[in-house]
Amino acid sequence: MRIGELAKRAGTTTRALRFYESQGLLEARRATNGYREYGDHDLRLVREIQSLQAVGLSLEDTRPFVACLRAGHESGDSCPDSREVYRRKLAEVDACLERLGVVREFLLARLAFQDPCEVPEETRCS
Repeated sequence: MRIGELAKRAGTTTRALRFYESQGLLEARRATNGYREYGDHDLRLVREIQSLQAVGLSLEDTRPFVACLRAGHESGDSCPDSREVYRRKLAEVDACLERLGVVREFLLARLAFQDPCEVPEETRCS
């Protein structure tokens, strides 16, 4: 399939696909006329990149998953490097949740100090 069809099937733009190619995440084969040609495996790679980015992984974070799929694995997260990205990202999320918990407690305390009845329902006074 050509780049326009891949973009349409993946729900993205040709510009994004060219960017993935420039970053080494996607490899286009060239037809004799110079057009980029892609297969179903390329669609799978693009969908993997998209799904990982949708949950907050950076484009750089997707590299091990793409490499895993290119190596012939059924899933991009079946390789050790991919699981390491998950571990690192999970640690980042846990740290963020901990910081948010501290902020939440601070805000609740400030509201309670000003007006004990002005805190969220689960901690509100009668």
